[in-house]
Amino acid sequence: MPISLSKIPAICLVMFLSAASADAARDMVLVPPGNRFSEQPAVPSASALRAKAFATTYEEKYQKILTVLRQDKSLMQQIRKAAQAYGIDPMHIVGALVGEHTYNITIVDRVQSYYVKALAYSKADFSFSYKGVSVQSFVKKPEFARCDALTASNDLWECRDEVWDENFRGRTIDDVSYENLTFQRAFFQPFYAGQTFGLGQISPLTALEVTDLVHATSGLPKLSPDDPQAIYRDIMDPSRSVLYIAAIIKDAIDAYRDQGFDISGNPGLTATLYNVGQPRRRALALRQDADRPGGRKLPEENYYGWLVNDKLPELRGLLNGS
Repeated sequence: MPISLSKIPAICLVMFLSAASADAARDMVLVPPGNRFSEQPAVPSASALRAKAFATTYEEKYQKILTVLRQDKSLMQQIRKAAQAYGIDPMHIVGALVGEHTYNITIVDRVQSYYVKALAYSKADFSFSYKGVSVQSFVKKPEFARCDALTASNDLWECRDEVWDENFRGRTIDDVSYENLTFQRAFFQPFYAGQTFGLGQISPLTALEVTDLVHATSGLPKLSPDDPQAIYRDIMDPSRSVLYIAAIIKDAIDAYRDQGFDISGNPGLTATLYNVGQPRRRALALRQDADRPGGRKLPEENYYGWLVNDKLPELRGLLNGS
């Protein structure tokens, strides 16, 4: 029979609620700061090839993004304000930017250059499609029916991403051969492969996933694949891009918290998730692993996040103005 709280004496009620809170706290695993690996995990060969193609090194790229962050006071202020709005440590945003511009694209000398590119893409004529089928039409296939009831943009688009992997990626369906590509690469790269954009190197699919959060927190209009130019405007414009970076990190933290892991004190882990995406799938896999005897109990950083944690004292100095 359920207990009626109205019939419990006040002192007992306090003890009852305190015990319930303690149980909830015990269920949440507070992931400690720092790296789980003593040495940096291997950096993908594609990253090394990019550095070689531009006759640079990871160290040079790392120092360049540090220089931009150190000198651009306006950008650092935007980072602090975005972090406050989304309730996260600004170090998470700094870490994502440092990882991205050390191992992927090299930061431009002046962040304002991204504004110019944003204007160019906002006027281009393009759509999101694969083999002549728009993504809007494709997700109406019956395989995606399980996603239809999801209303939150993060749940909806991550569900569609998962359905693509499970039902289409690398398969031949109804005489149509689907390449072994991610959902992002198949549908959301209308110009060239490996395509991400702007200060945060955000993919259009990731922007769609967090559009509800950005709309609710920052008031920007919701994005839709019906208006790809608006998506590119938001991910290319630095002042908007910072908001999406914060939202992506907040979304990842929430996804892991839903599975009982608090990663908010580990910028290397949030940087890792910023790099690899699919936070709900990864958080669920960790939860299932942790519940098995001998399974992995804590999330682990990749090469990208490892650097962030390893350089944390220096990166903290950026926020302190040193």
